[in-house]
Amino acid sequence: MQVQPYLNFGGRCEEALSFYRTALGAEVETLMRFRESPDEPPPGAIPPGWDDKVMHASMRIGESVVMASDGGCSEEAGFAGFSLTLSVADPAEAERRFAALADGGRVQMPLAETFFAASFGMVTDRFGVQWMVIAMKPG
Repeated sequence: MQVQPYLNFGGRCEEALSFYRTALGAEVETLMRFRESPDEPPPGAIPPGWDDKVMHASMRIGESVVMASDGGCSEEAGFAGFSLTLSVADPAEAERRFAALADGGRVQMPLAETFFAASFGMVTDRFGVQWMVIAMKPG
């Protein structure tokens, strides 16, 4: 059994996938656009101009898979009440990934050593996704 996050980007999924490729080294494994659906959508289900939007995508970030979409054909994306945790090998990688996620985003807690981690910080990226970046202490 697995639990995998599924993020709906409200029309900005392709931009988000590109951002995560650069910021986190994400590899897009699957990408299907609304126009590629084998089923005819009900009338009015897809707004005009959404044929090339992302109906479903999956991306591998390290050993994890995160799924994504432009969502239910809405221009609004809201990511509240959860964070994605990015566990990295060391403080140098934490700094690099944290800075990349913070580009165009907002830092809630700058990276710093804590009693539980060699480096830990919290950031909301430019799409509103909240991240906790952590490099554990050795041993």
